[in-house]
Amino acid sequence: MPRPPSIAAAVAASRSRGDTDPVDECCAPHEPEGFDREFDARLARRLARQYRRDGLTASARLILEFAETVGLEGASLLEIGGGIGDIQLEALRQGAVRSTNVELSSAYEPEALRLLDESGLRARVTRVLGVDLARTPDAVEPADIVVLHRVVCCYPDFDRLLSAAAGRGRRAVVFSHPPDGPLTRLSARALNAVYSLTGNPYRSFAHSSDAMVAVLRRHGLEPRYRRRSGPWHVVGAVRA
Repeated sequence: MPRPPSIAAAVAASRSRGDTDPVDECCAPHEPEGFDREFDARLARRLARQYRRDGLTASARLILEFAETVGLEGASLLEIGGGIGDIQLEALRQGAVRSTNVELSSAYEPEALRLLDESGLRARVTRVLGVDLARTPDAVEPADIVVLHRVVCCYPDFDRLLSAAAGRGRRAVVFSHPPDGPLTRLSARALNAVYSLTGNPYRSFAHSSDAMVAVLRRHGLEPRYRRRSGPWHVVGAVRA
């Protein structure tokens, strides 16, 4: 079996392919005010441009594929850290009735709203800004399906974040994460050392995939879907 790629290798490979799913978009500052610095307007414009041109990225399509197996017709969606909201747009087009996006970076808002207006779906989407759902899980209503794409590795306390997601998900939770293992953890530490030396608050968190799945199981969700696209592993769990 080939060894999983390190974070650094995955980033280099993603950039060389022009992939829109690099691991370095998955890591975050410790404090909410740092999100606007890393997830800025330039990134939002690039992601929106790529979505208009190419549609969902390969890993985002896996997220949507799982949601389709759960059942999107008449369903509600909650996405934690949904950025420009591309997954939600596609879910609404495939039968979801409404979606809520919880985001810490305000830089995504202009592009996200522009995409909603272009699609005519703005009335069916609620965008909540500046709420850390791990700390205040009751800030939004529950939804049938909760999505965390390239998000859990952005947060230091995965247990708290996934517990909040499980508590909001009536039927299912789906999340993505980078490769598991010592090479990824070593790469994350090396990257974080560089960030620290340069005064960048951005941080990478290489959580154990087994530990993350165990959180969902503890909250009554059983994994039924596991797929991989490039460096991203997608896990979908349904209410037992």
